[in-house]
Amino acid sequence: MAQETKNKPEQIAEVDNENKKDAMILFLSDSEEKEHFLSRANRKLLTDPLDDDNPITVQVLGICSALAITVQLEPAIVMAIAVMAVMAFSNMIISALRNLIPNRIRIIVQLVVVASLVALVDQVLRAYAYDVSKQLSVFIGLIITNCIVMGRLEAFALGNGVYKSFLDGIGNAAGYGLILIIVAFFRELLGAGKLFGYEILGHKGATLAESTGFYALGYENNGLMLLSPMALIVVGIIIWVQRSRNRKLIEA
Repeated sequence: MAQETKNKPEQIAEVDNENKKDAMILFLSDSEEKEHFLSRANRKLLTDPLDDDNPITVQVLGICSALAITVQLEPAIVMAIAVMAVMAFSNMIISALRNLIPNRIRIIVQLVVVASLVALVDQVLRAYAYDVSKQLSVFIGLIITNCIVMGRLEAFALGNGVYKSFLDGIGNAAGYGLILIIVAFFRELLGAGKLFGYEILGHKGATLAESTGFYALGYENNGLMLLSPMALIVVGIIIWVQRSRNRKLIEA
């Protein structure tokens, strides 16, 4: 009995120490679970779609708009920004509502959210960039059918938090926009000799003597670049270059 009484304070101290250790372990676990604002995983959400997981050149999604709106650089940039706004905010909204949306109507809810954002973007373009909105015409409205937008909602936003979903939307839209801009750059430059409407390769006169720049050397605009099939060929060249320098993308 005396021995039990003697050991009691020591046992109590051991129990306290164990409790402190458990508390410390829990504290460390919580700290590890708290992810940094721009952690490596979060940065990958922004950077992977630019190269390793590009929605156009790797996932082969959103090809139609890449063919249709890349004749000039300006509408391609506007389209990229419009898709980025729609993807970022639709990802955020669906992620925030993911636990409230019944599974059987999730597609309808996603379409309503995306359609509302597309209508908002269209109205903003009409108000502040009317000429460009006329050039893009129906293609802004067709963002709702873009495979990339719906794909990210299904594949990512429904299973992840709001902040990560926002980054995923920005990253994938940036990867999509990057390809649009590269294709539009070469199509407008080689097809019309201009960028943003400004003459880059010189001025083409009625005769060779009246021409300047590359046109004075006999250069002629490649009208084939303005046709939709050339957009597909340029995308193919980008895919070839990308896989040549990134061996991870080569299929076994």
